[in-house]
Amino acid sequence: MSEHKASNNWSLALVALGVVFGDIGTSPLYALRESLDHAGYDPAVHGVEMVYGPISLMFWSLTIMVSIKYLSLLSYATAQGEGGMFALLSLLRSKKEALSPRSKGVVLMVVLFGASLLYGDGMITPAISVLSAVEGLKQLNPEFSHWVVPIAVGILMGLFMVQKHGTAKIGVAFGPLMIVWFFALGGLGLYRFLEHPEVIQSLSPHWGILYLWDHGYHGIVIMGMVLLAVTGCEALYADIGHFGHKPLQRAWFVLVWPALTLNYLGQGALVVHDPAALEHPFFHLVPQGLLVPMIILATGATIIASQAMITGVFSLTQQAVQLGYLPRLRIVHTNPDVRGQIYMPQVNFILMAACIALVIGFQTSSALASAYGLSVSLEMLLTSILFFFVSRRIWGWPFWKAFLPVMVFVTIEAGYVAGSLVKFMQGAWFPLAMAAVIWIIMKTWMDGRAVLFQAMQRGRLPVSFLIEEIQKDRIIRVPGTAVFMSASADGLPLALLHHLKHNKALHKQVVLLTVKFEDVAHVGQEARHEIEQHCDEFYRVVLRYGFAESPRVFDDLCDALTEKTKLKRGAVTFYQSREILLTNGPGKMARWRKNLFVTLSRMSRPATGYFELPPRQVCELGIQLEV
Repeated sequence: MSEHKASNNWSLALVALGVVFGDIGTSPLYALRESLDHAGYDPAVHGVEMVYGPISLMFWSLTIMVSIKYLSLLSYATAQGEGGMFALLSLLRSKKEALSPRSKGVVLMVVLFGASLLYGDGMITPAISVLSAVEGLKQLNPEFSHWVVPIAVGILMGLFMVQKHGTAKIGVAFGPLMIVWFFALGGLGLYRFLEHPEVIQSLSPHWGILYLWDHGYHGIVIMGMVLLAVTGCEALYADIGHFGHKPLQRAWFVLVWPALTLNYLGQGALVVHDPAALEHPFFHLVPQGLLVPMIILATGATIIASQAMITGVFSLTQQAVQLGYLPRLRIVHTNPDVRGQIYMPQVNFILMAACIALVIGFQTSSALASAYGLSVSLEMLLTSILFFFVSRRIWGWPFWKAFLPVMVFVTIEAGYVAGSLVKFMQGAWFPLAMAAVIWIIMKTWMDGRAVLFQAMQRGRLPVSFLIEEIQKDRIIRVPGTAVFMSASADGLPLALLHHLKHNKALHKQVVLLTVKFEDVAHVGQEARHEIEQHCDEFYRVVLRYGFAESPRVFDDLCDALTEKTKLKRGAVTFYQSREILLTNGPGKMARWRKNLFVTLSRMSRPATGYFELPPRQVCELGIQLEV
């Protein structure tokens, strides 16, 4: 490895501390506290095994789930470097013979549900992270307790309000601030650990196994709380495309993992020897004189963790939109030099409203912890199952090689799911309900688009019909270039037929344009466009993009046409049909789903606006269709 490349890996590792490890890095604020609280730990009654057991489970969860599953195995299961649920779908679709048609349908439904689960996580993570940090005010002065919720709401409102300005400026501070945070975690933990070094024995796996074996129902409950220590794994996997696996491995093994381990050991040592610390073990680690700076640092770290989750939800939504699983939503590119930095106003508003409602509704991070975990654990479980199929069908691993690690992962994750289900009525239903709603929206949009496509195909004419009319000079031609946008690369677009019907003329240059988003993350420039010339100055152009790309339709169209003809950018007019949908068509969807699809269609941005075409060069034609 060259010196420059090694230096770049370290700089990426620095940035990844905030963007990727922010969520898992703030778990010490509440993870051990909730585990001990739900286990009913009483220092006057129970021995050290009641503390050592949860710490052992947390340490080995971090080791097996993060170090082995995500950073040693899943970090290589990427689609052109991109990670996440849609990347696994892309991998499984990369070989036609890998899955049967029926299996492909099942896998798609699993992926959509797994992606939907991330939205529930995206709503709860900012709420619980910020709330747990602000609760440090109670340790400073119990009279401040009634200010916790208003301050947390204010911080969350401010966090979501600044999203429209982009993360480029504050992103520079993420890495250095998180270095301070992780050194503080490790330093505080080491300080208490050195006072009671015997707590090191809690890292032995036998404490965790004995705890689960001896405590039955409480063991299941604790697994739901242990999960809090590894939240953020899915965000880690989704962000691999931004950093690569080596920078993430360096950041984790060099700093994050040791700091988290030391902090949990320090909290355990403190709780065993000071029962008063059980109320909030993390802030009891801090000497009284450093409590205020630590509260400020913890709040900053939780804001970073929240920012990482919000950015992840934006990226996931953009991918879902481009793959055709959600309506086209407004996407603002906050950095002209980095296309991946985006802001989605509608998604941002929904997340803000949900986070504030959760803080006001649950009041404390302990209550909110009951709602946390089910969506995360289910998503982790689905990822493991999909990874098994990738390793078997795509990589060609022997059955035993694929089955053994996945069996370990699934066993642990099944424990997380069971522990989270125990809290179902205390709030765990919320993320599951949100995921179900979003899954229904995705499925309805996907099925509705298929029905709409069939309706549009019913009135479509072949291109040869128009070419014949043009060659016989039966159509009046006027100066300029007309680009007719169409979802299909076959036949004549309805917008063109309606334009001809009402205007009785056609431009000198005609382009039939189709924009396709492929199952791959990125499409190379050599495969970006496909151009076909039907007759003199009459072309069909297909532009292709990956699901992780931001389309540059106007520029790429001009580049494609320069191979065939001269083009004046200012003389181009884009024609797009705006479908007015009626629900009395023959489409095989329930009436309520048709009504939902029509509502979603009205919310969806027109293709011309979504592709950021020049607004003064766009003409929309209204067309009624029955679905």
